[in-house]
Amino acid sequence: EVQLVESGGGLVQAGGSLTLSCAASDINFDEFEFGWFRQAPGKEREGVACISSNDGSTIYADPVKGRFTISRNDDKNRVYLQMNGLLPEDTAVYYCIADALICDVAEADTGDYDFWGQGTQVTVHS
Repeated sequence: EVQLVESGGGLVQAGGSLTLSCAASDINFDEFEFGWFRQAPGKEREGVACISSNDGSTIYADPVKGRFTISRNDDKNRVYLQMNGLLPEDTAVYYCIADALICDVAEADTGDYDFWGQGTQVTVHS
């Protein structure tokens, strides 16, 4: 059974940094696209960042461009999201996804991707 387990969330002051990690198991890791999505209270889920399987190319949602960096380590079966310059509006539950075909920050429905993690809470206070 494929599992995606996020970690690294927590409480941080505005302007601070956090690094989220997603550990994947029972998956041909290097064949999958990965991404991070988030959902704030009372808001729809939205895409944050995606990273491809073939060349490691990345895409970011506009609100996080220049502040967040997605990366992957195929040897460790892990995907990371380095978050700098955090803002209160970054407060959300962050989810890791894996898909055999595509990751698109504009597509954030559950059915859009093969696998989802359980999420990790990120809270940014001012």
